Amino acid sequence: MKPARAPRAERAGGRLLQLDVPSGSISDRRASELPLLLEPEDLLVVNDAATLPAALRGYVRESRQPIELRLLGREPDGSWRAVAFGSGDWTTPTEHRPVPPPLLAGSELSLGELHAQVTAISPLSARLWHVRFADEGARFWSALYRSARPVQYSYLEQPLQLWDVQTAYAARPWAVEAPSAGYPLDGARLLALRERGVRLAALTHAAGLSATGDAELDAALPLVERTFIPEETVQAVFAAHAAGRRVTAVGTSVVRALEGRALERGTLTAGEGATSLRIGPGHRRRVVDALLTGMHDPSESHYALLQAFAPRALLERAHARAEAWGYLGHEFGDACWIG
Repeated sequence: MKPARAPRAERAGGRLLQLDVPSGSISDRRASELPLLLEPEDLLVVNDAATLPAALRGYVRESRQPIELRLLGREPDGSWRAVAFGSGDWTTPTEHRPVPPPLLAGSELSLGELHAQVTAISPLSARLWHVRFADEGARFWSALYRSARPVQYSYLEQPLQLWDVQTAYAARPWAVEAPSAGYPLDGARLLALRERGVRLAALTHAAGLSATGDAELDAALPLVERTFIPEETVQAVFAAHAAGRRVTAVGTSVVRALEGRALERGTLTAGEGATSLRIGPGHRRRVVDALLTGMHDPSESHYALLQAFAPRALLERAHARAEAWGYLGHEFGDACWIG
């Protein structure tokens, strides 16, 4: 499937592939028609994580060797996990980027206005580093926003601006790649959903990187990701199910957050935590009934999660139909509804 090469001027201007799982039917719709797929009192849950500028270019202070660091997630102690690359930038395909220079714990990095120390290198991959920045609090965040850029990939035709990777309801700056399934939910669509009587709820999930250039590390994605679920969202889920209404997740990150919490604790609970849940065929969903997502290729890690909602044969048929109809993939591409 061809990738969308730039953000859409109109967020809800794309297409929407509708998979009706019980009947096995596949329909070609517009993303602007999304409100018509939900019924009054259905619940739509979004990931309100804002997207950080998470790509930092710089060099190793001892050797002056160039590197790029892509933040992967913040640890409870304030340090960060990050994926490291050698020379080059986003215009080179991720899988062709050179490996970072071999380093030991204690190596110092200069990254724009930020300085960091490598505290550990993961045995999982030489690209996966743990780093601690010299600045903390407001000084760190201000320097990050001045020094870093959004993570992006070589299929895009121009550099992204930070506003290109935010949803209409972005709040806490936790995501390092955009929870892009929510892009079609612009102000007009959110208003139309409310007018239709659809309930809206939010959680915050630290969506991580989708590709690292290391096949073994890519196979381990997604790694542990941080989640916050408000009490009002928990109660909205319980109320929807008690009334026999559907809970629809906007994006795979929402599925991981809700299903991971319910599996870990035996029921859906409020509060902050993290999930390492990898969802695939055979997963018994406890919370989510339907899914709004982007167009995922069968080679992507997210494709396994889709098989918890629909049989692989139906997903493959839908993917072939979408390709024949000229659907576009990746974060700025078209959308898919599975329910």
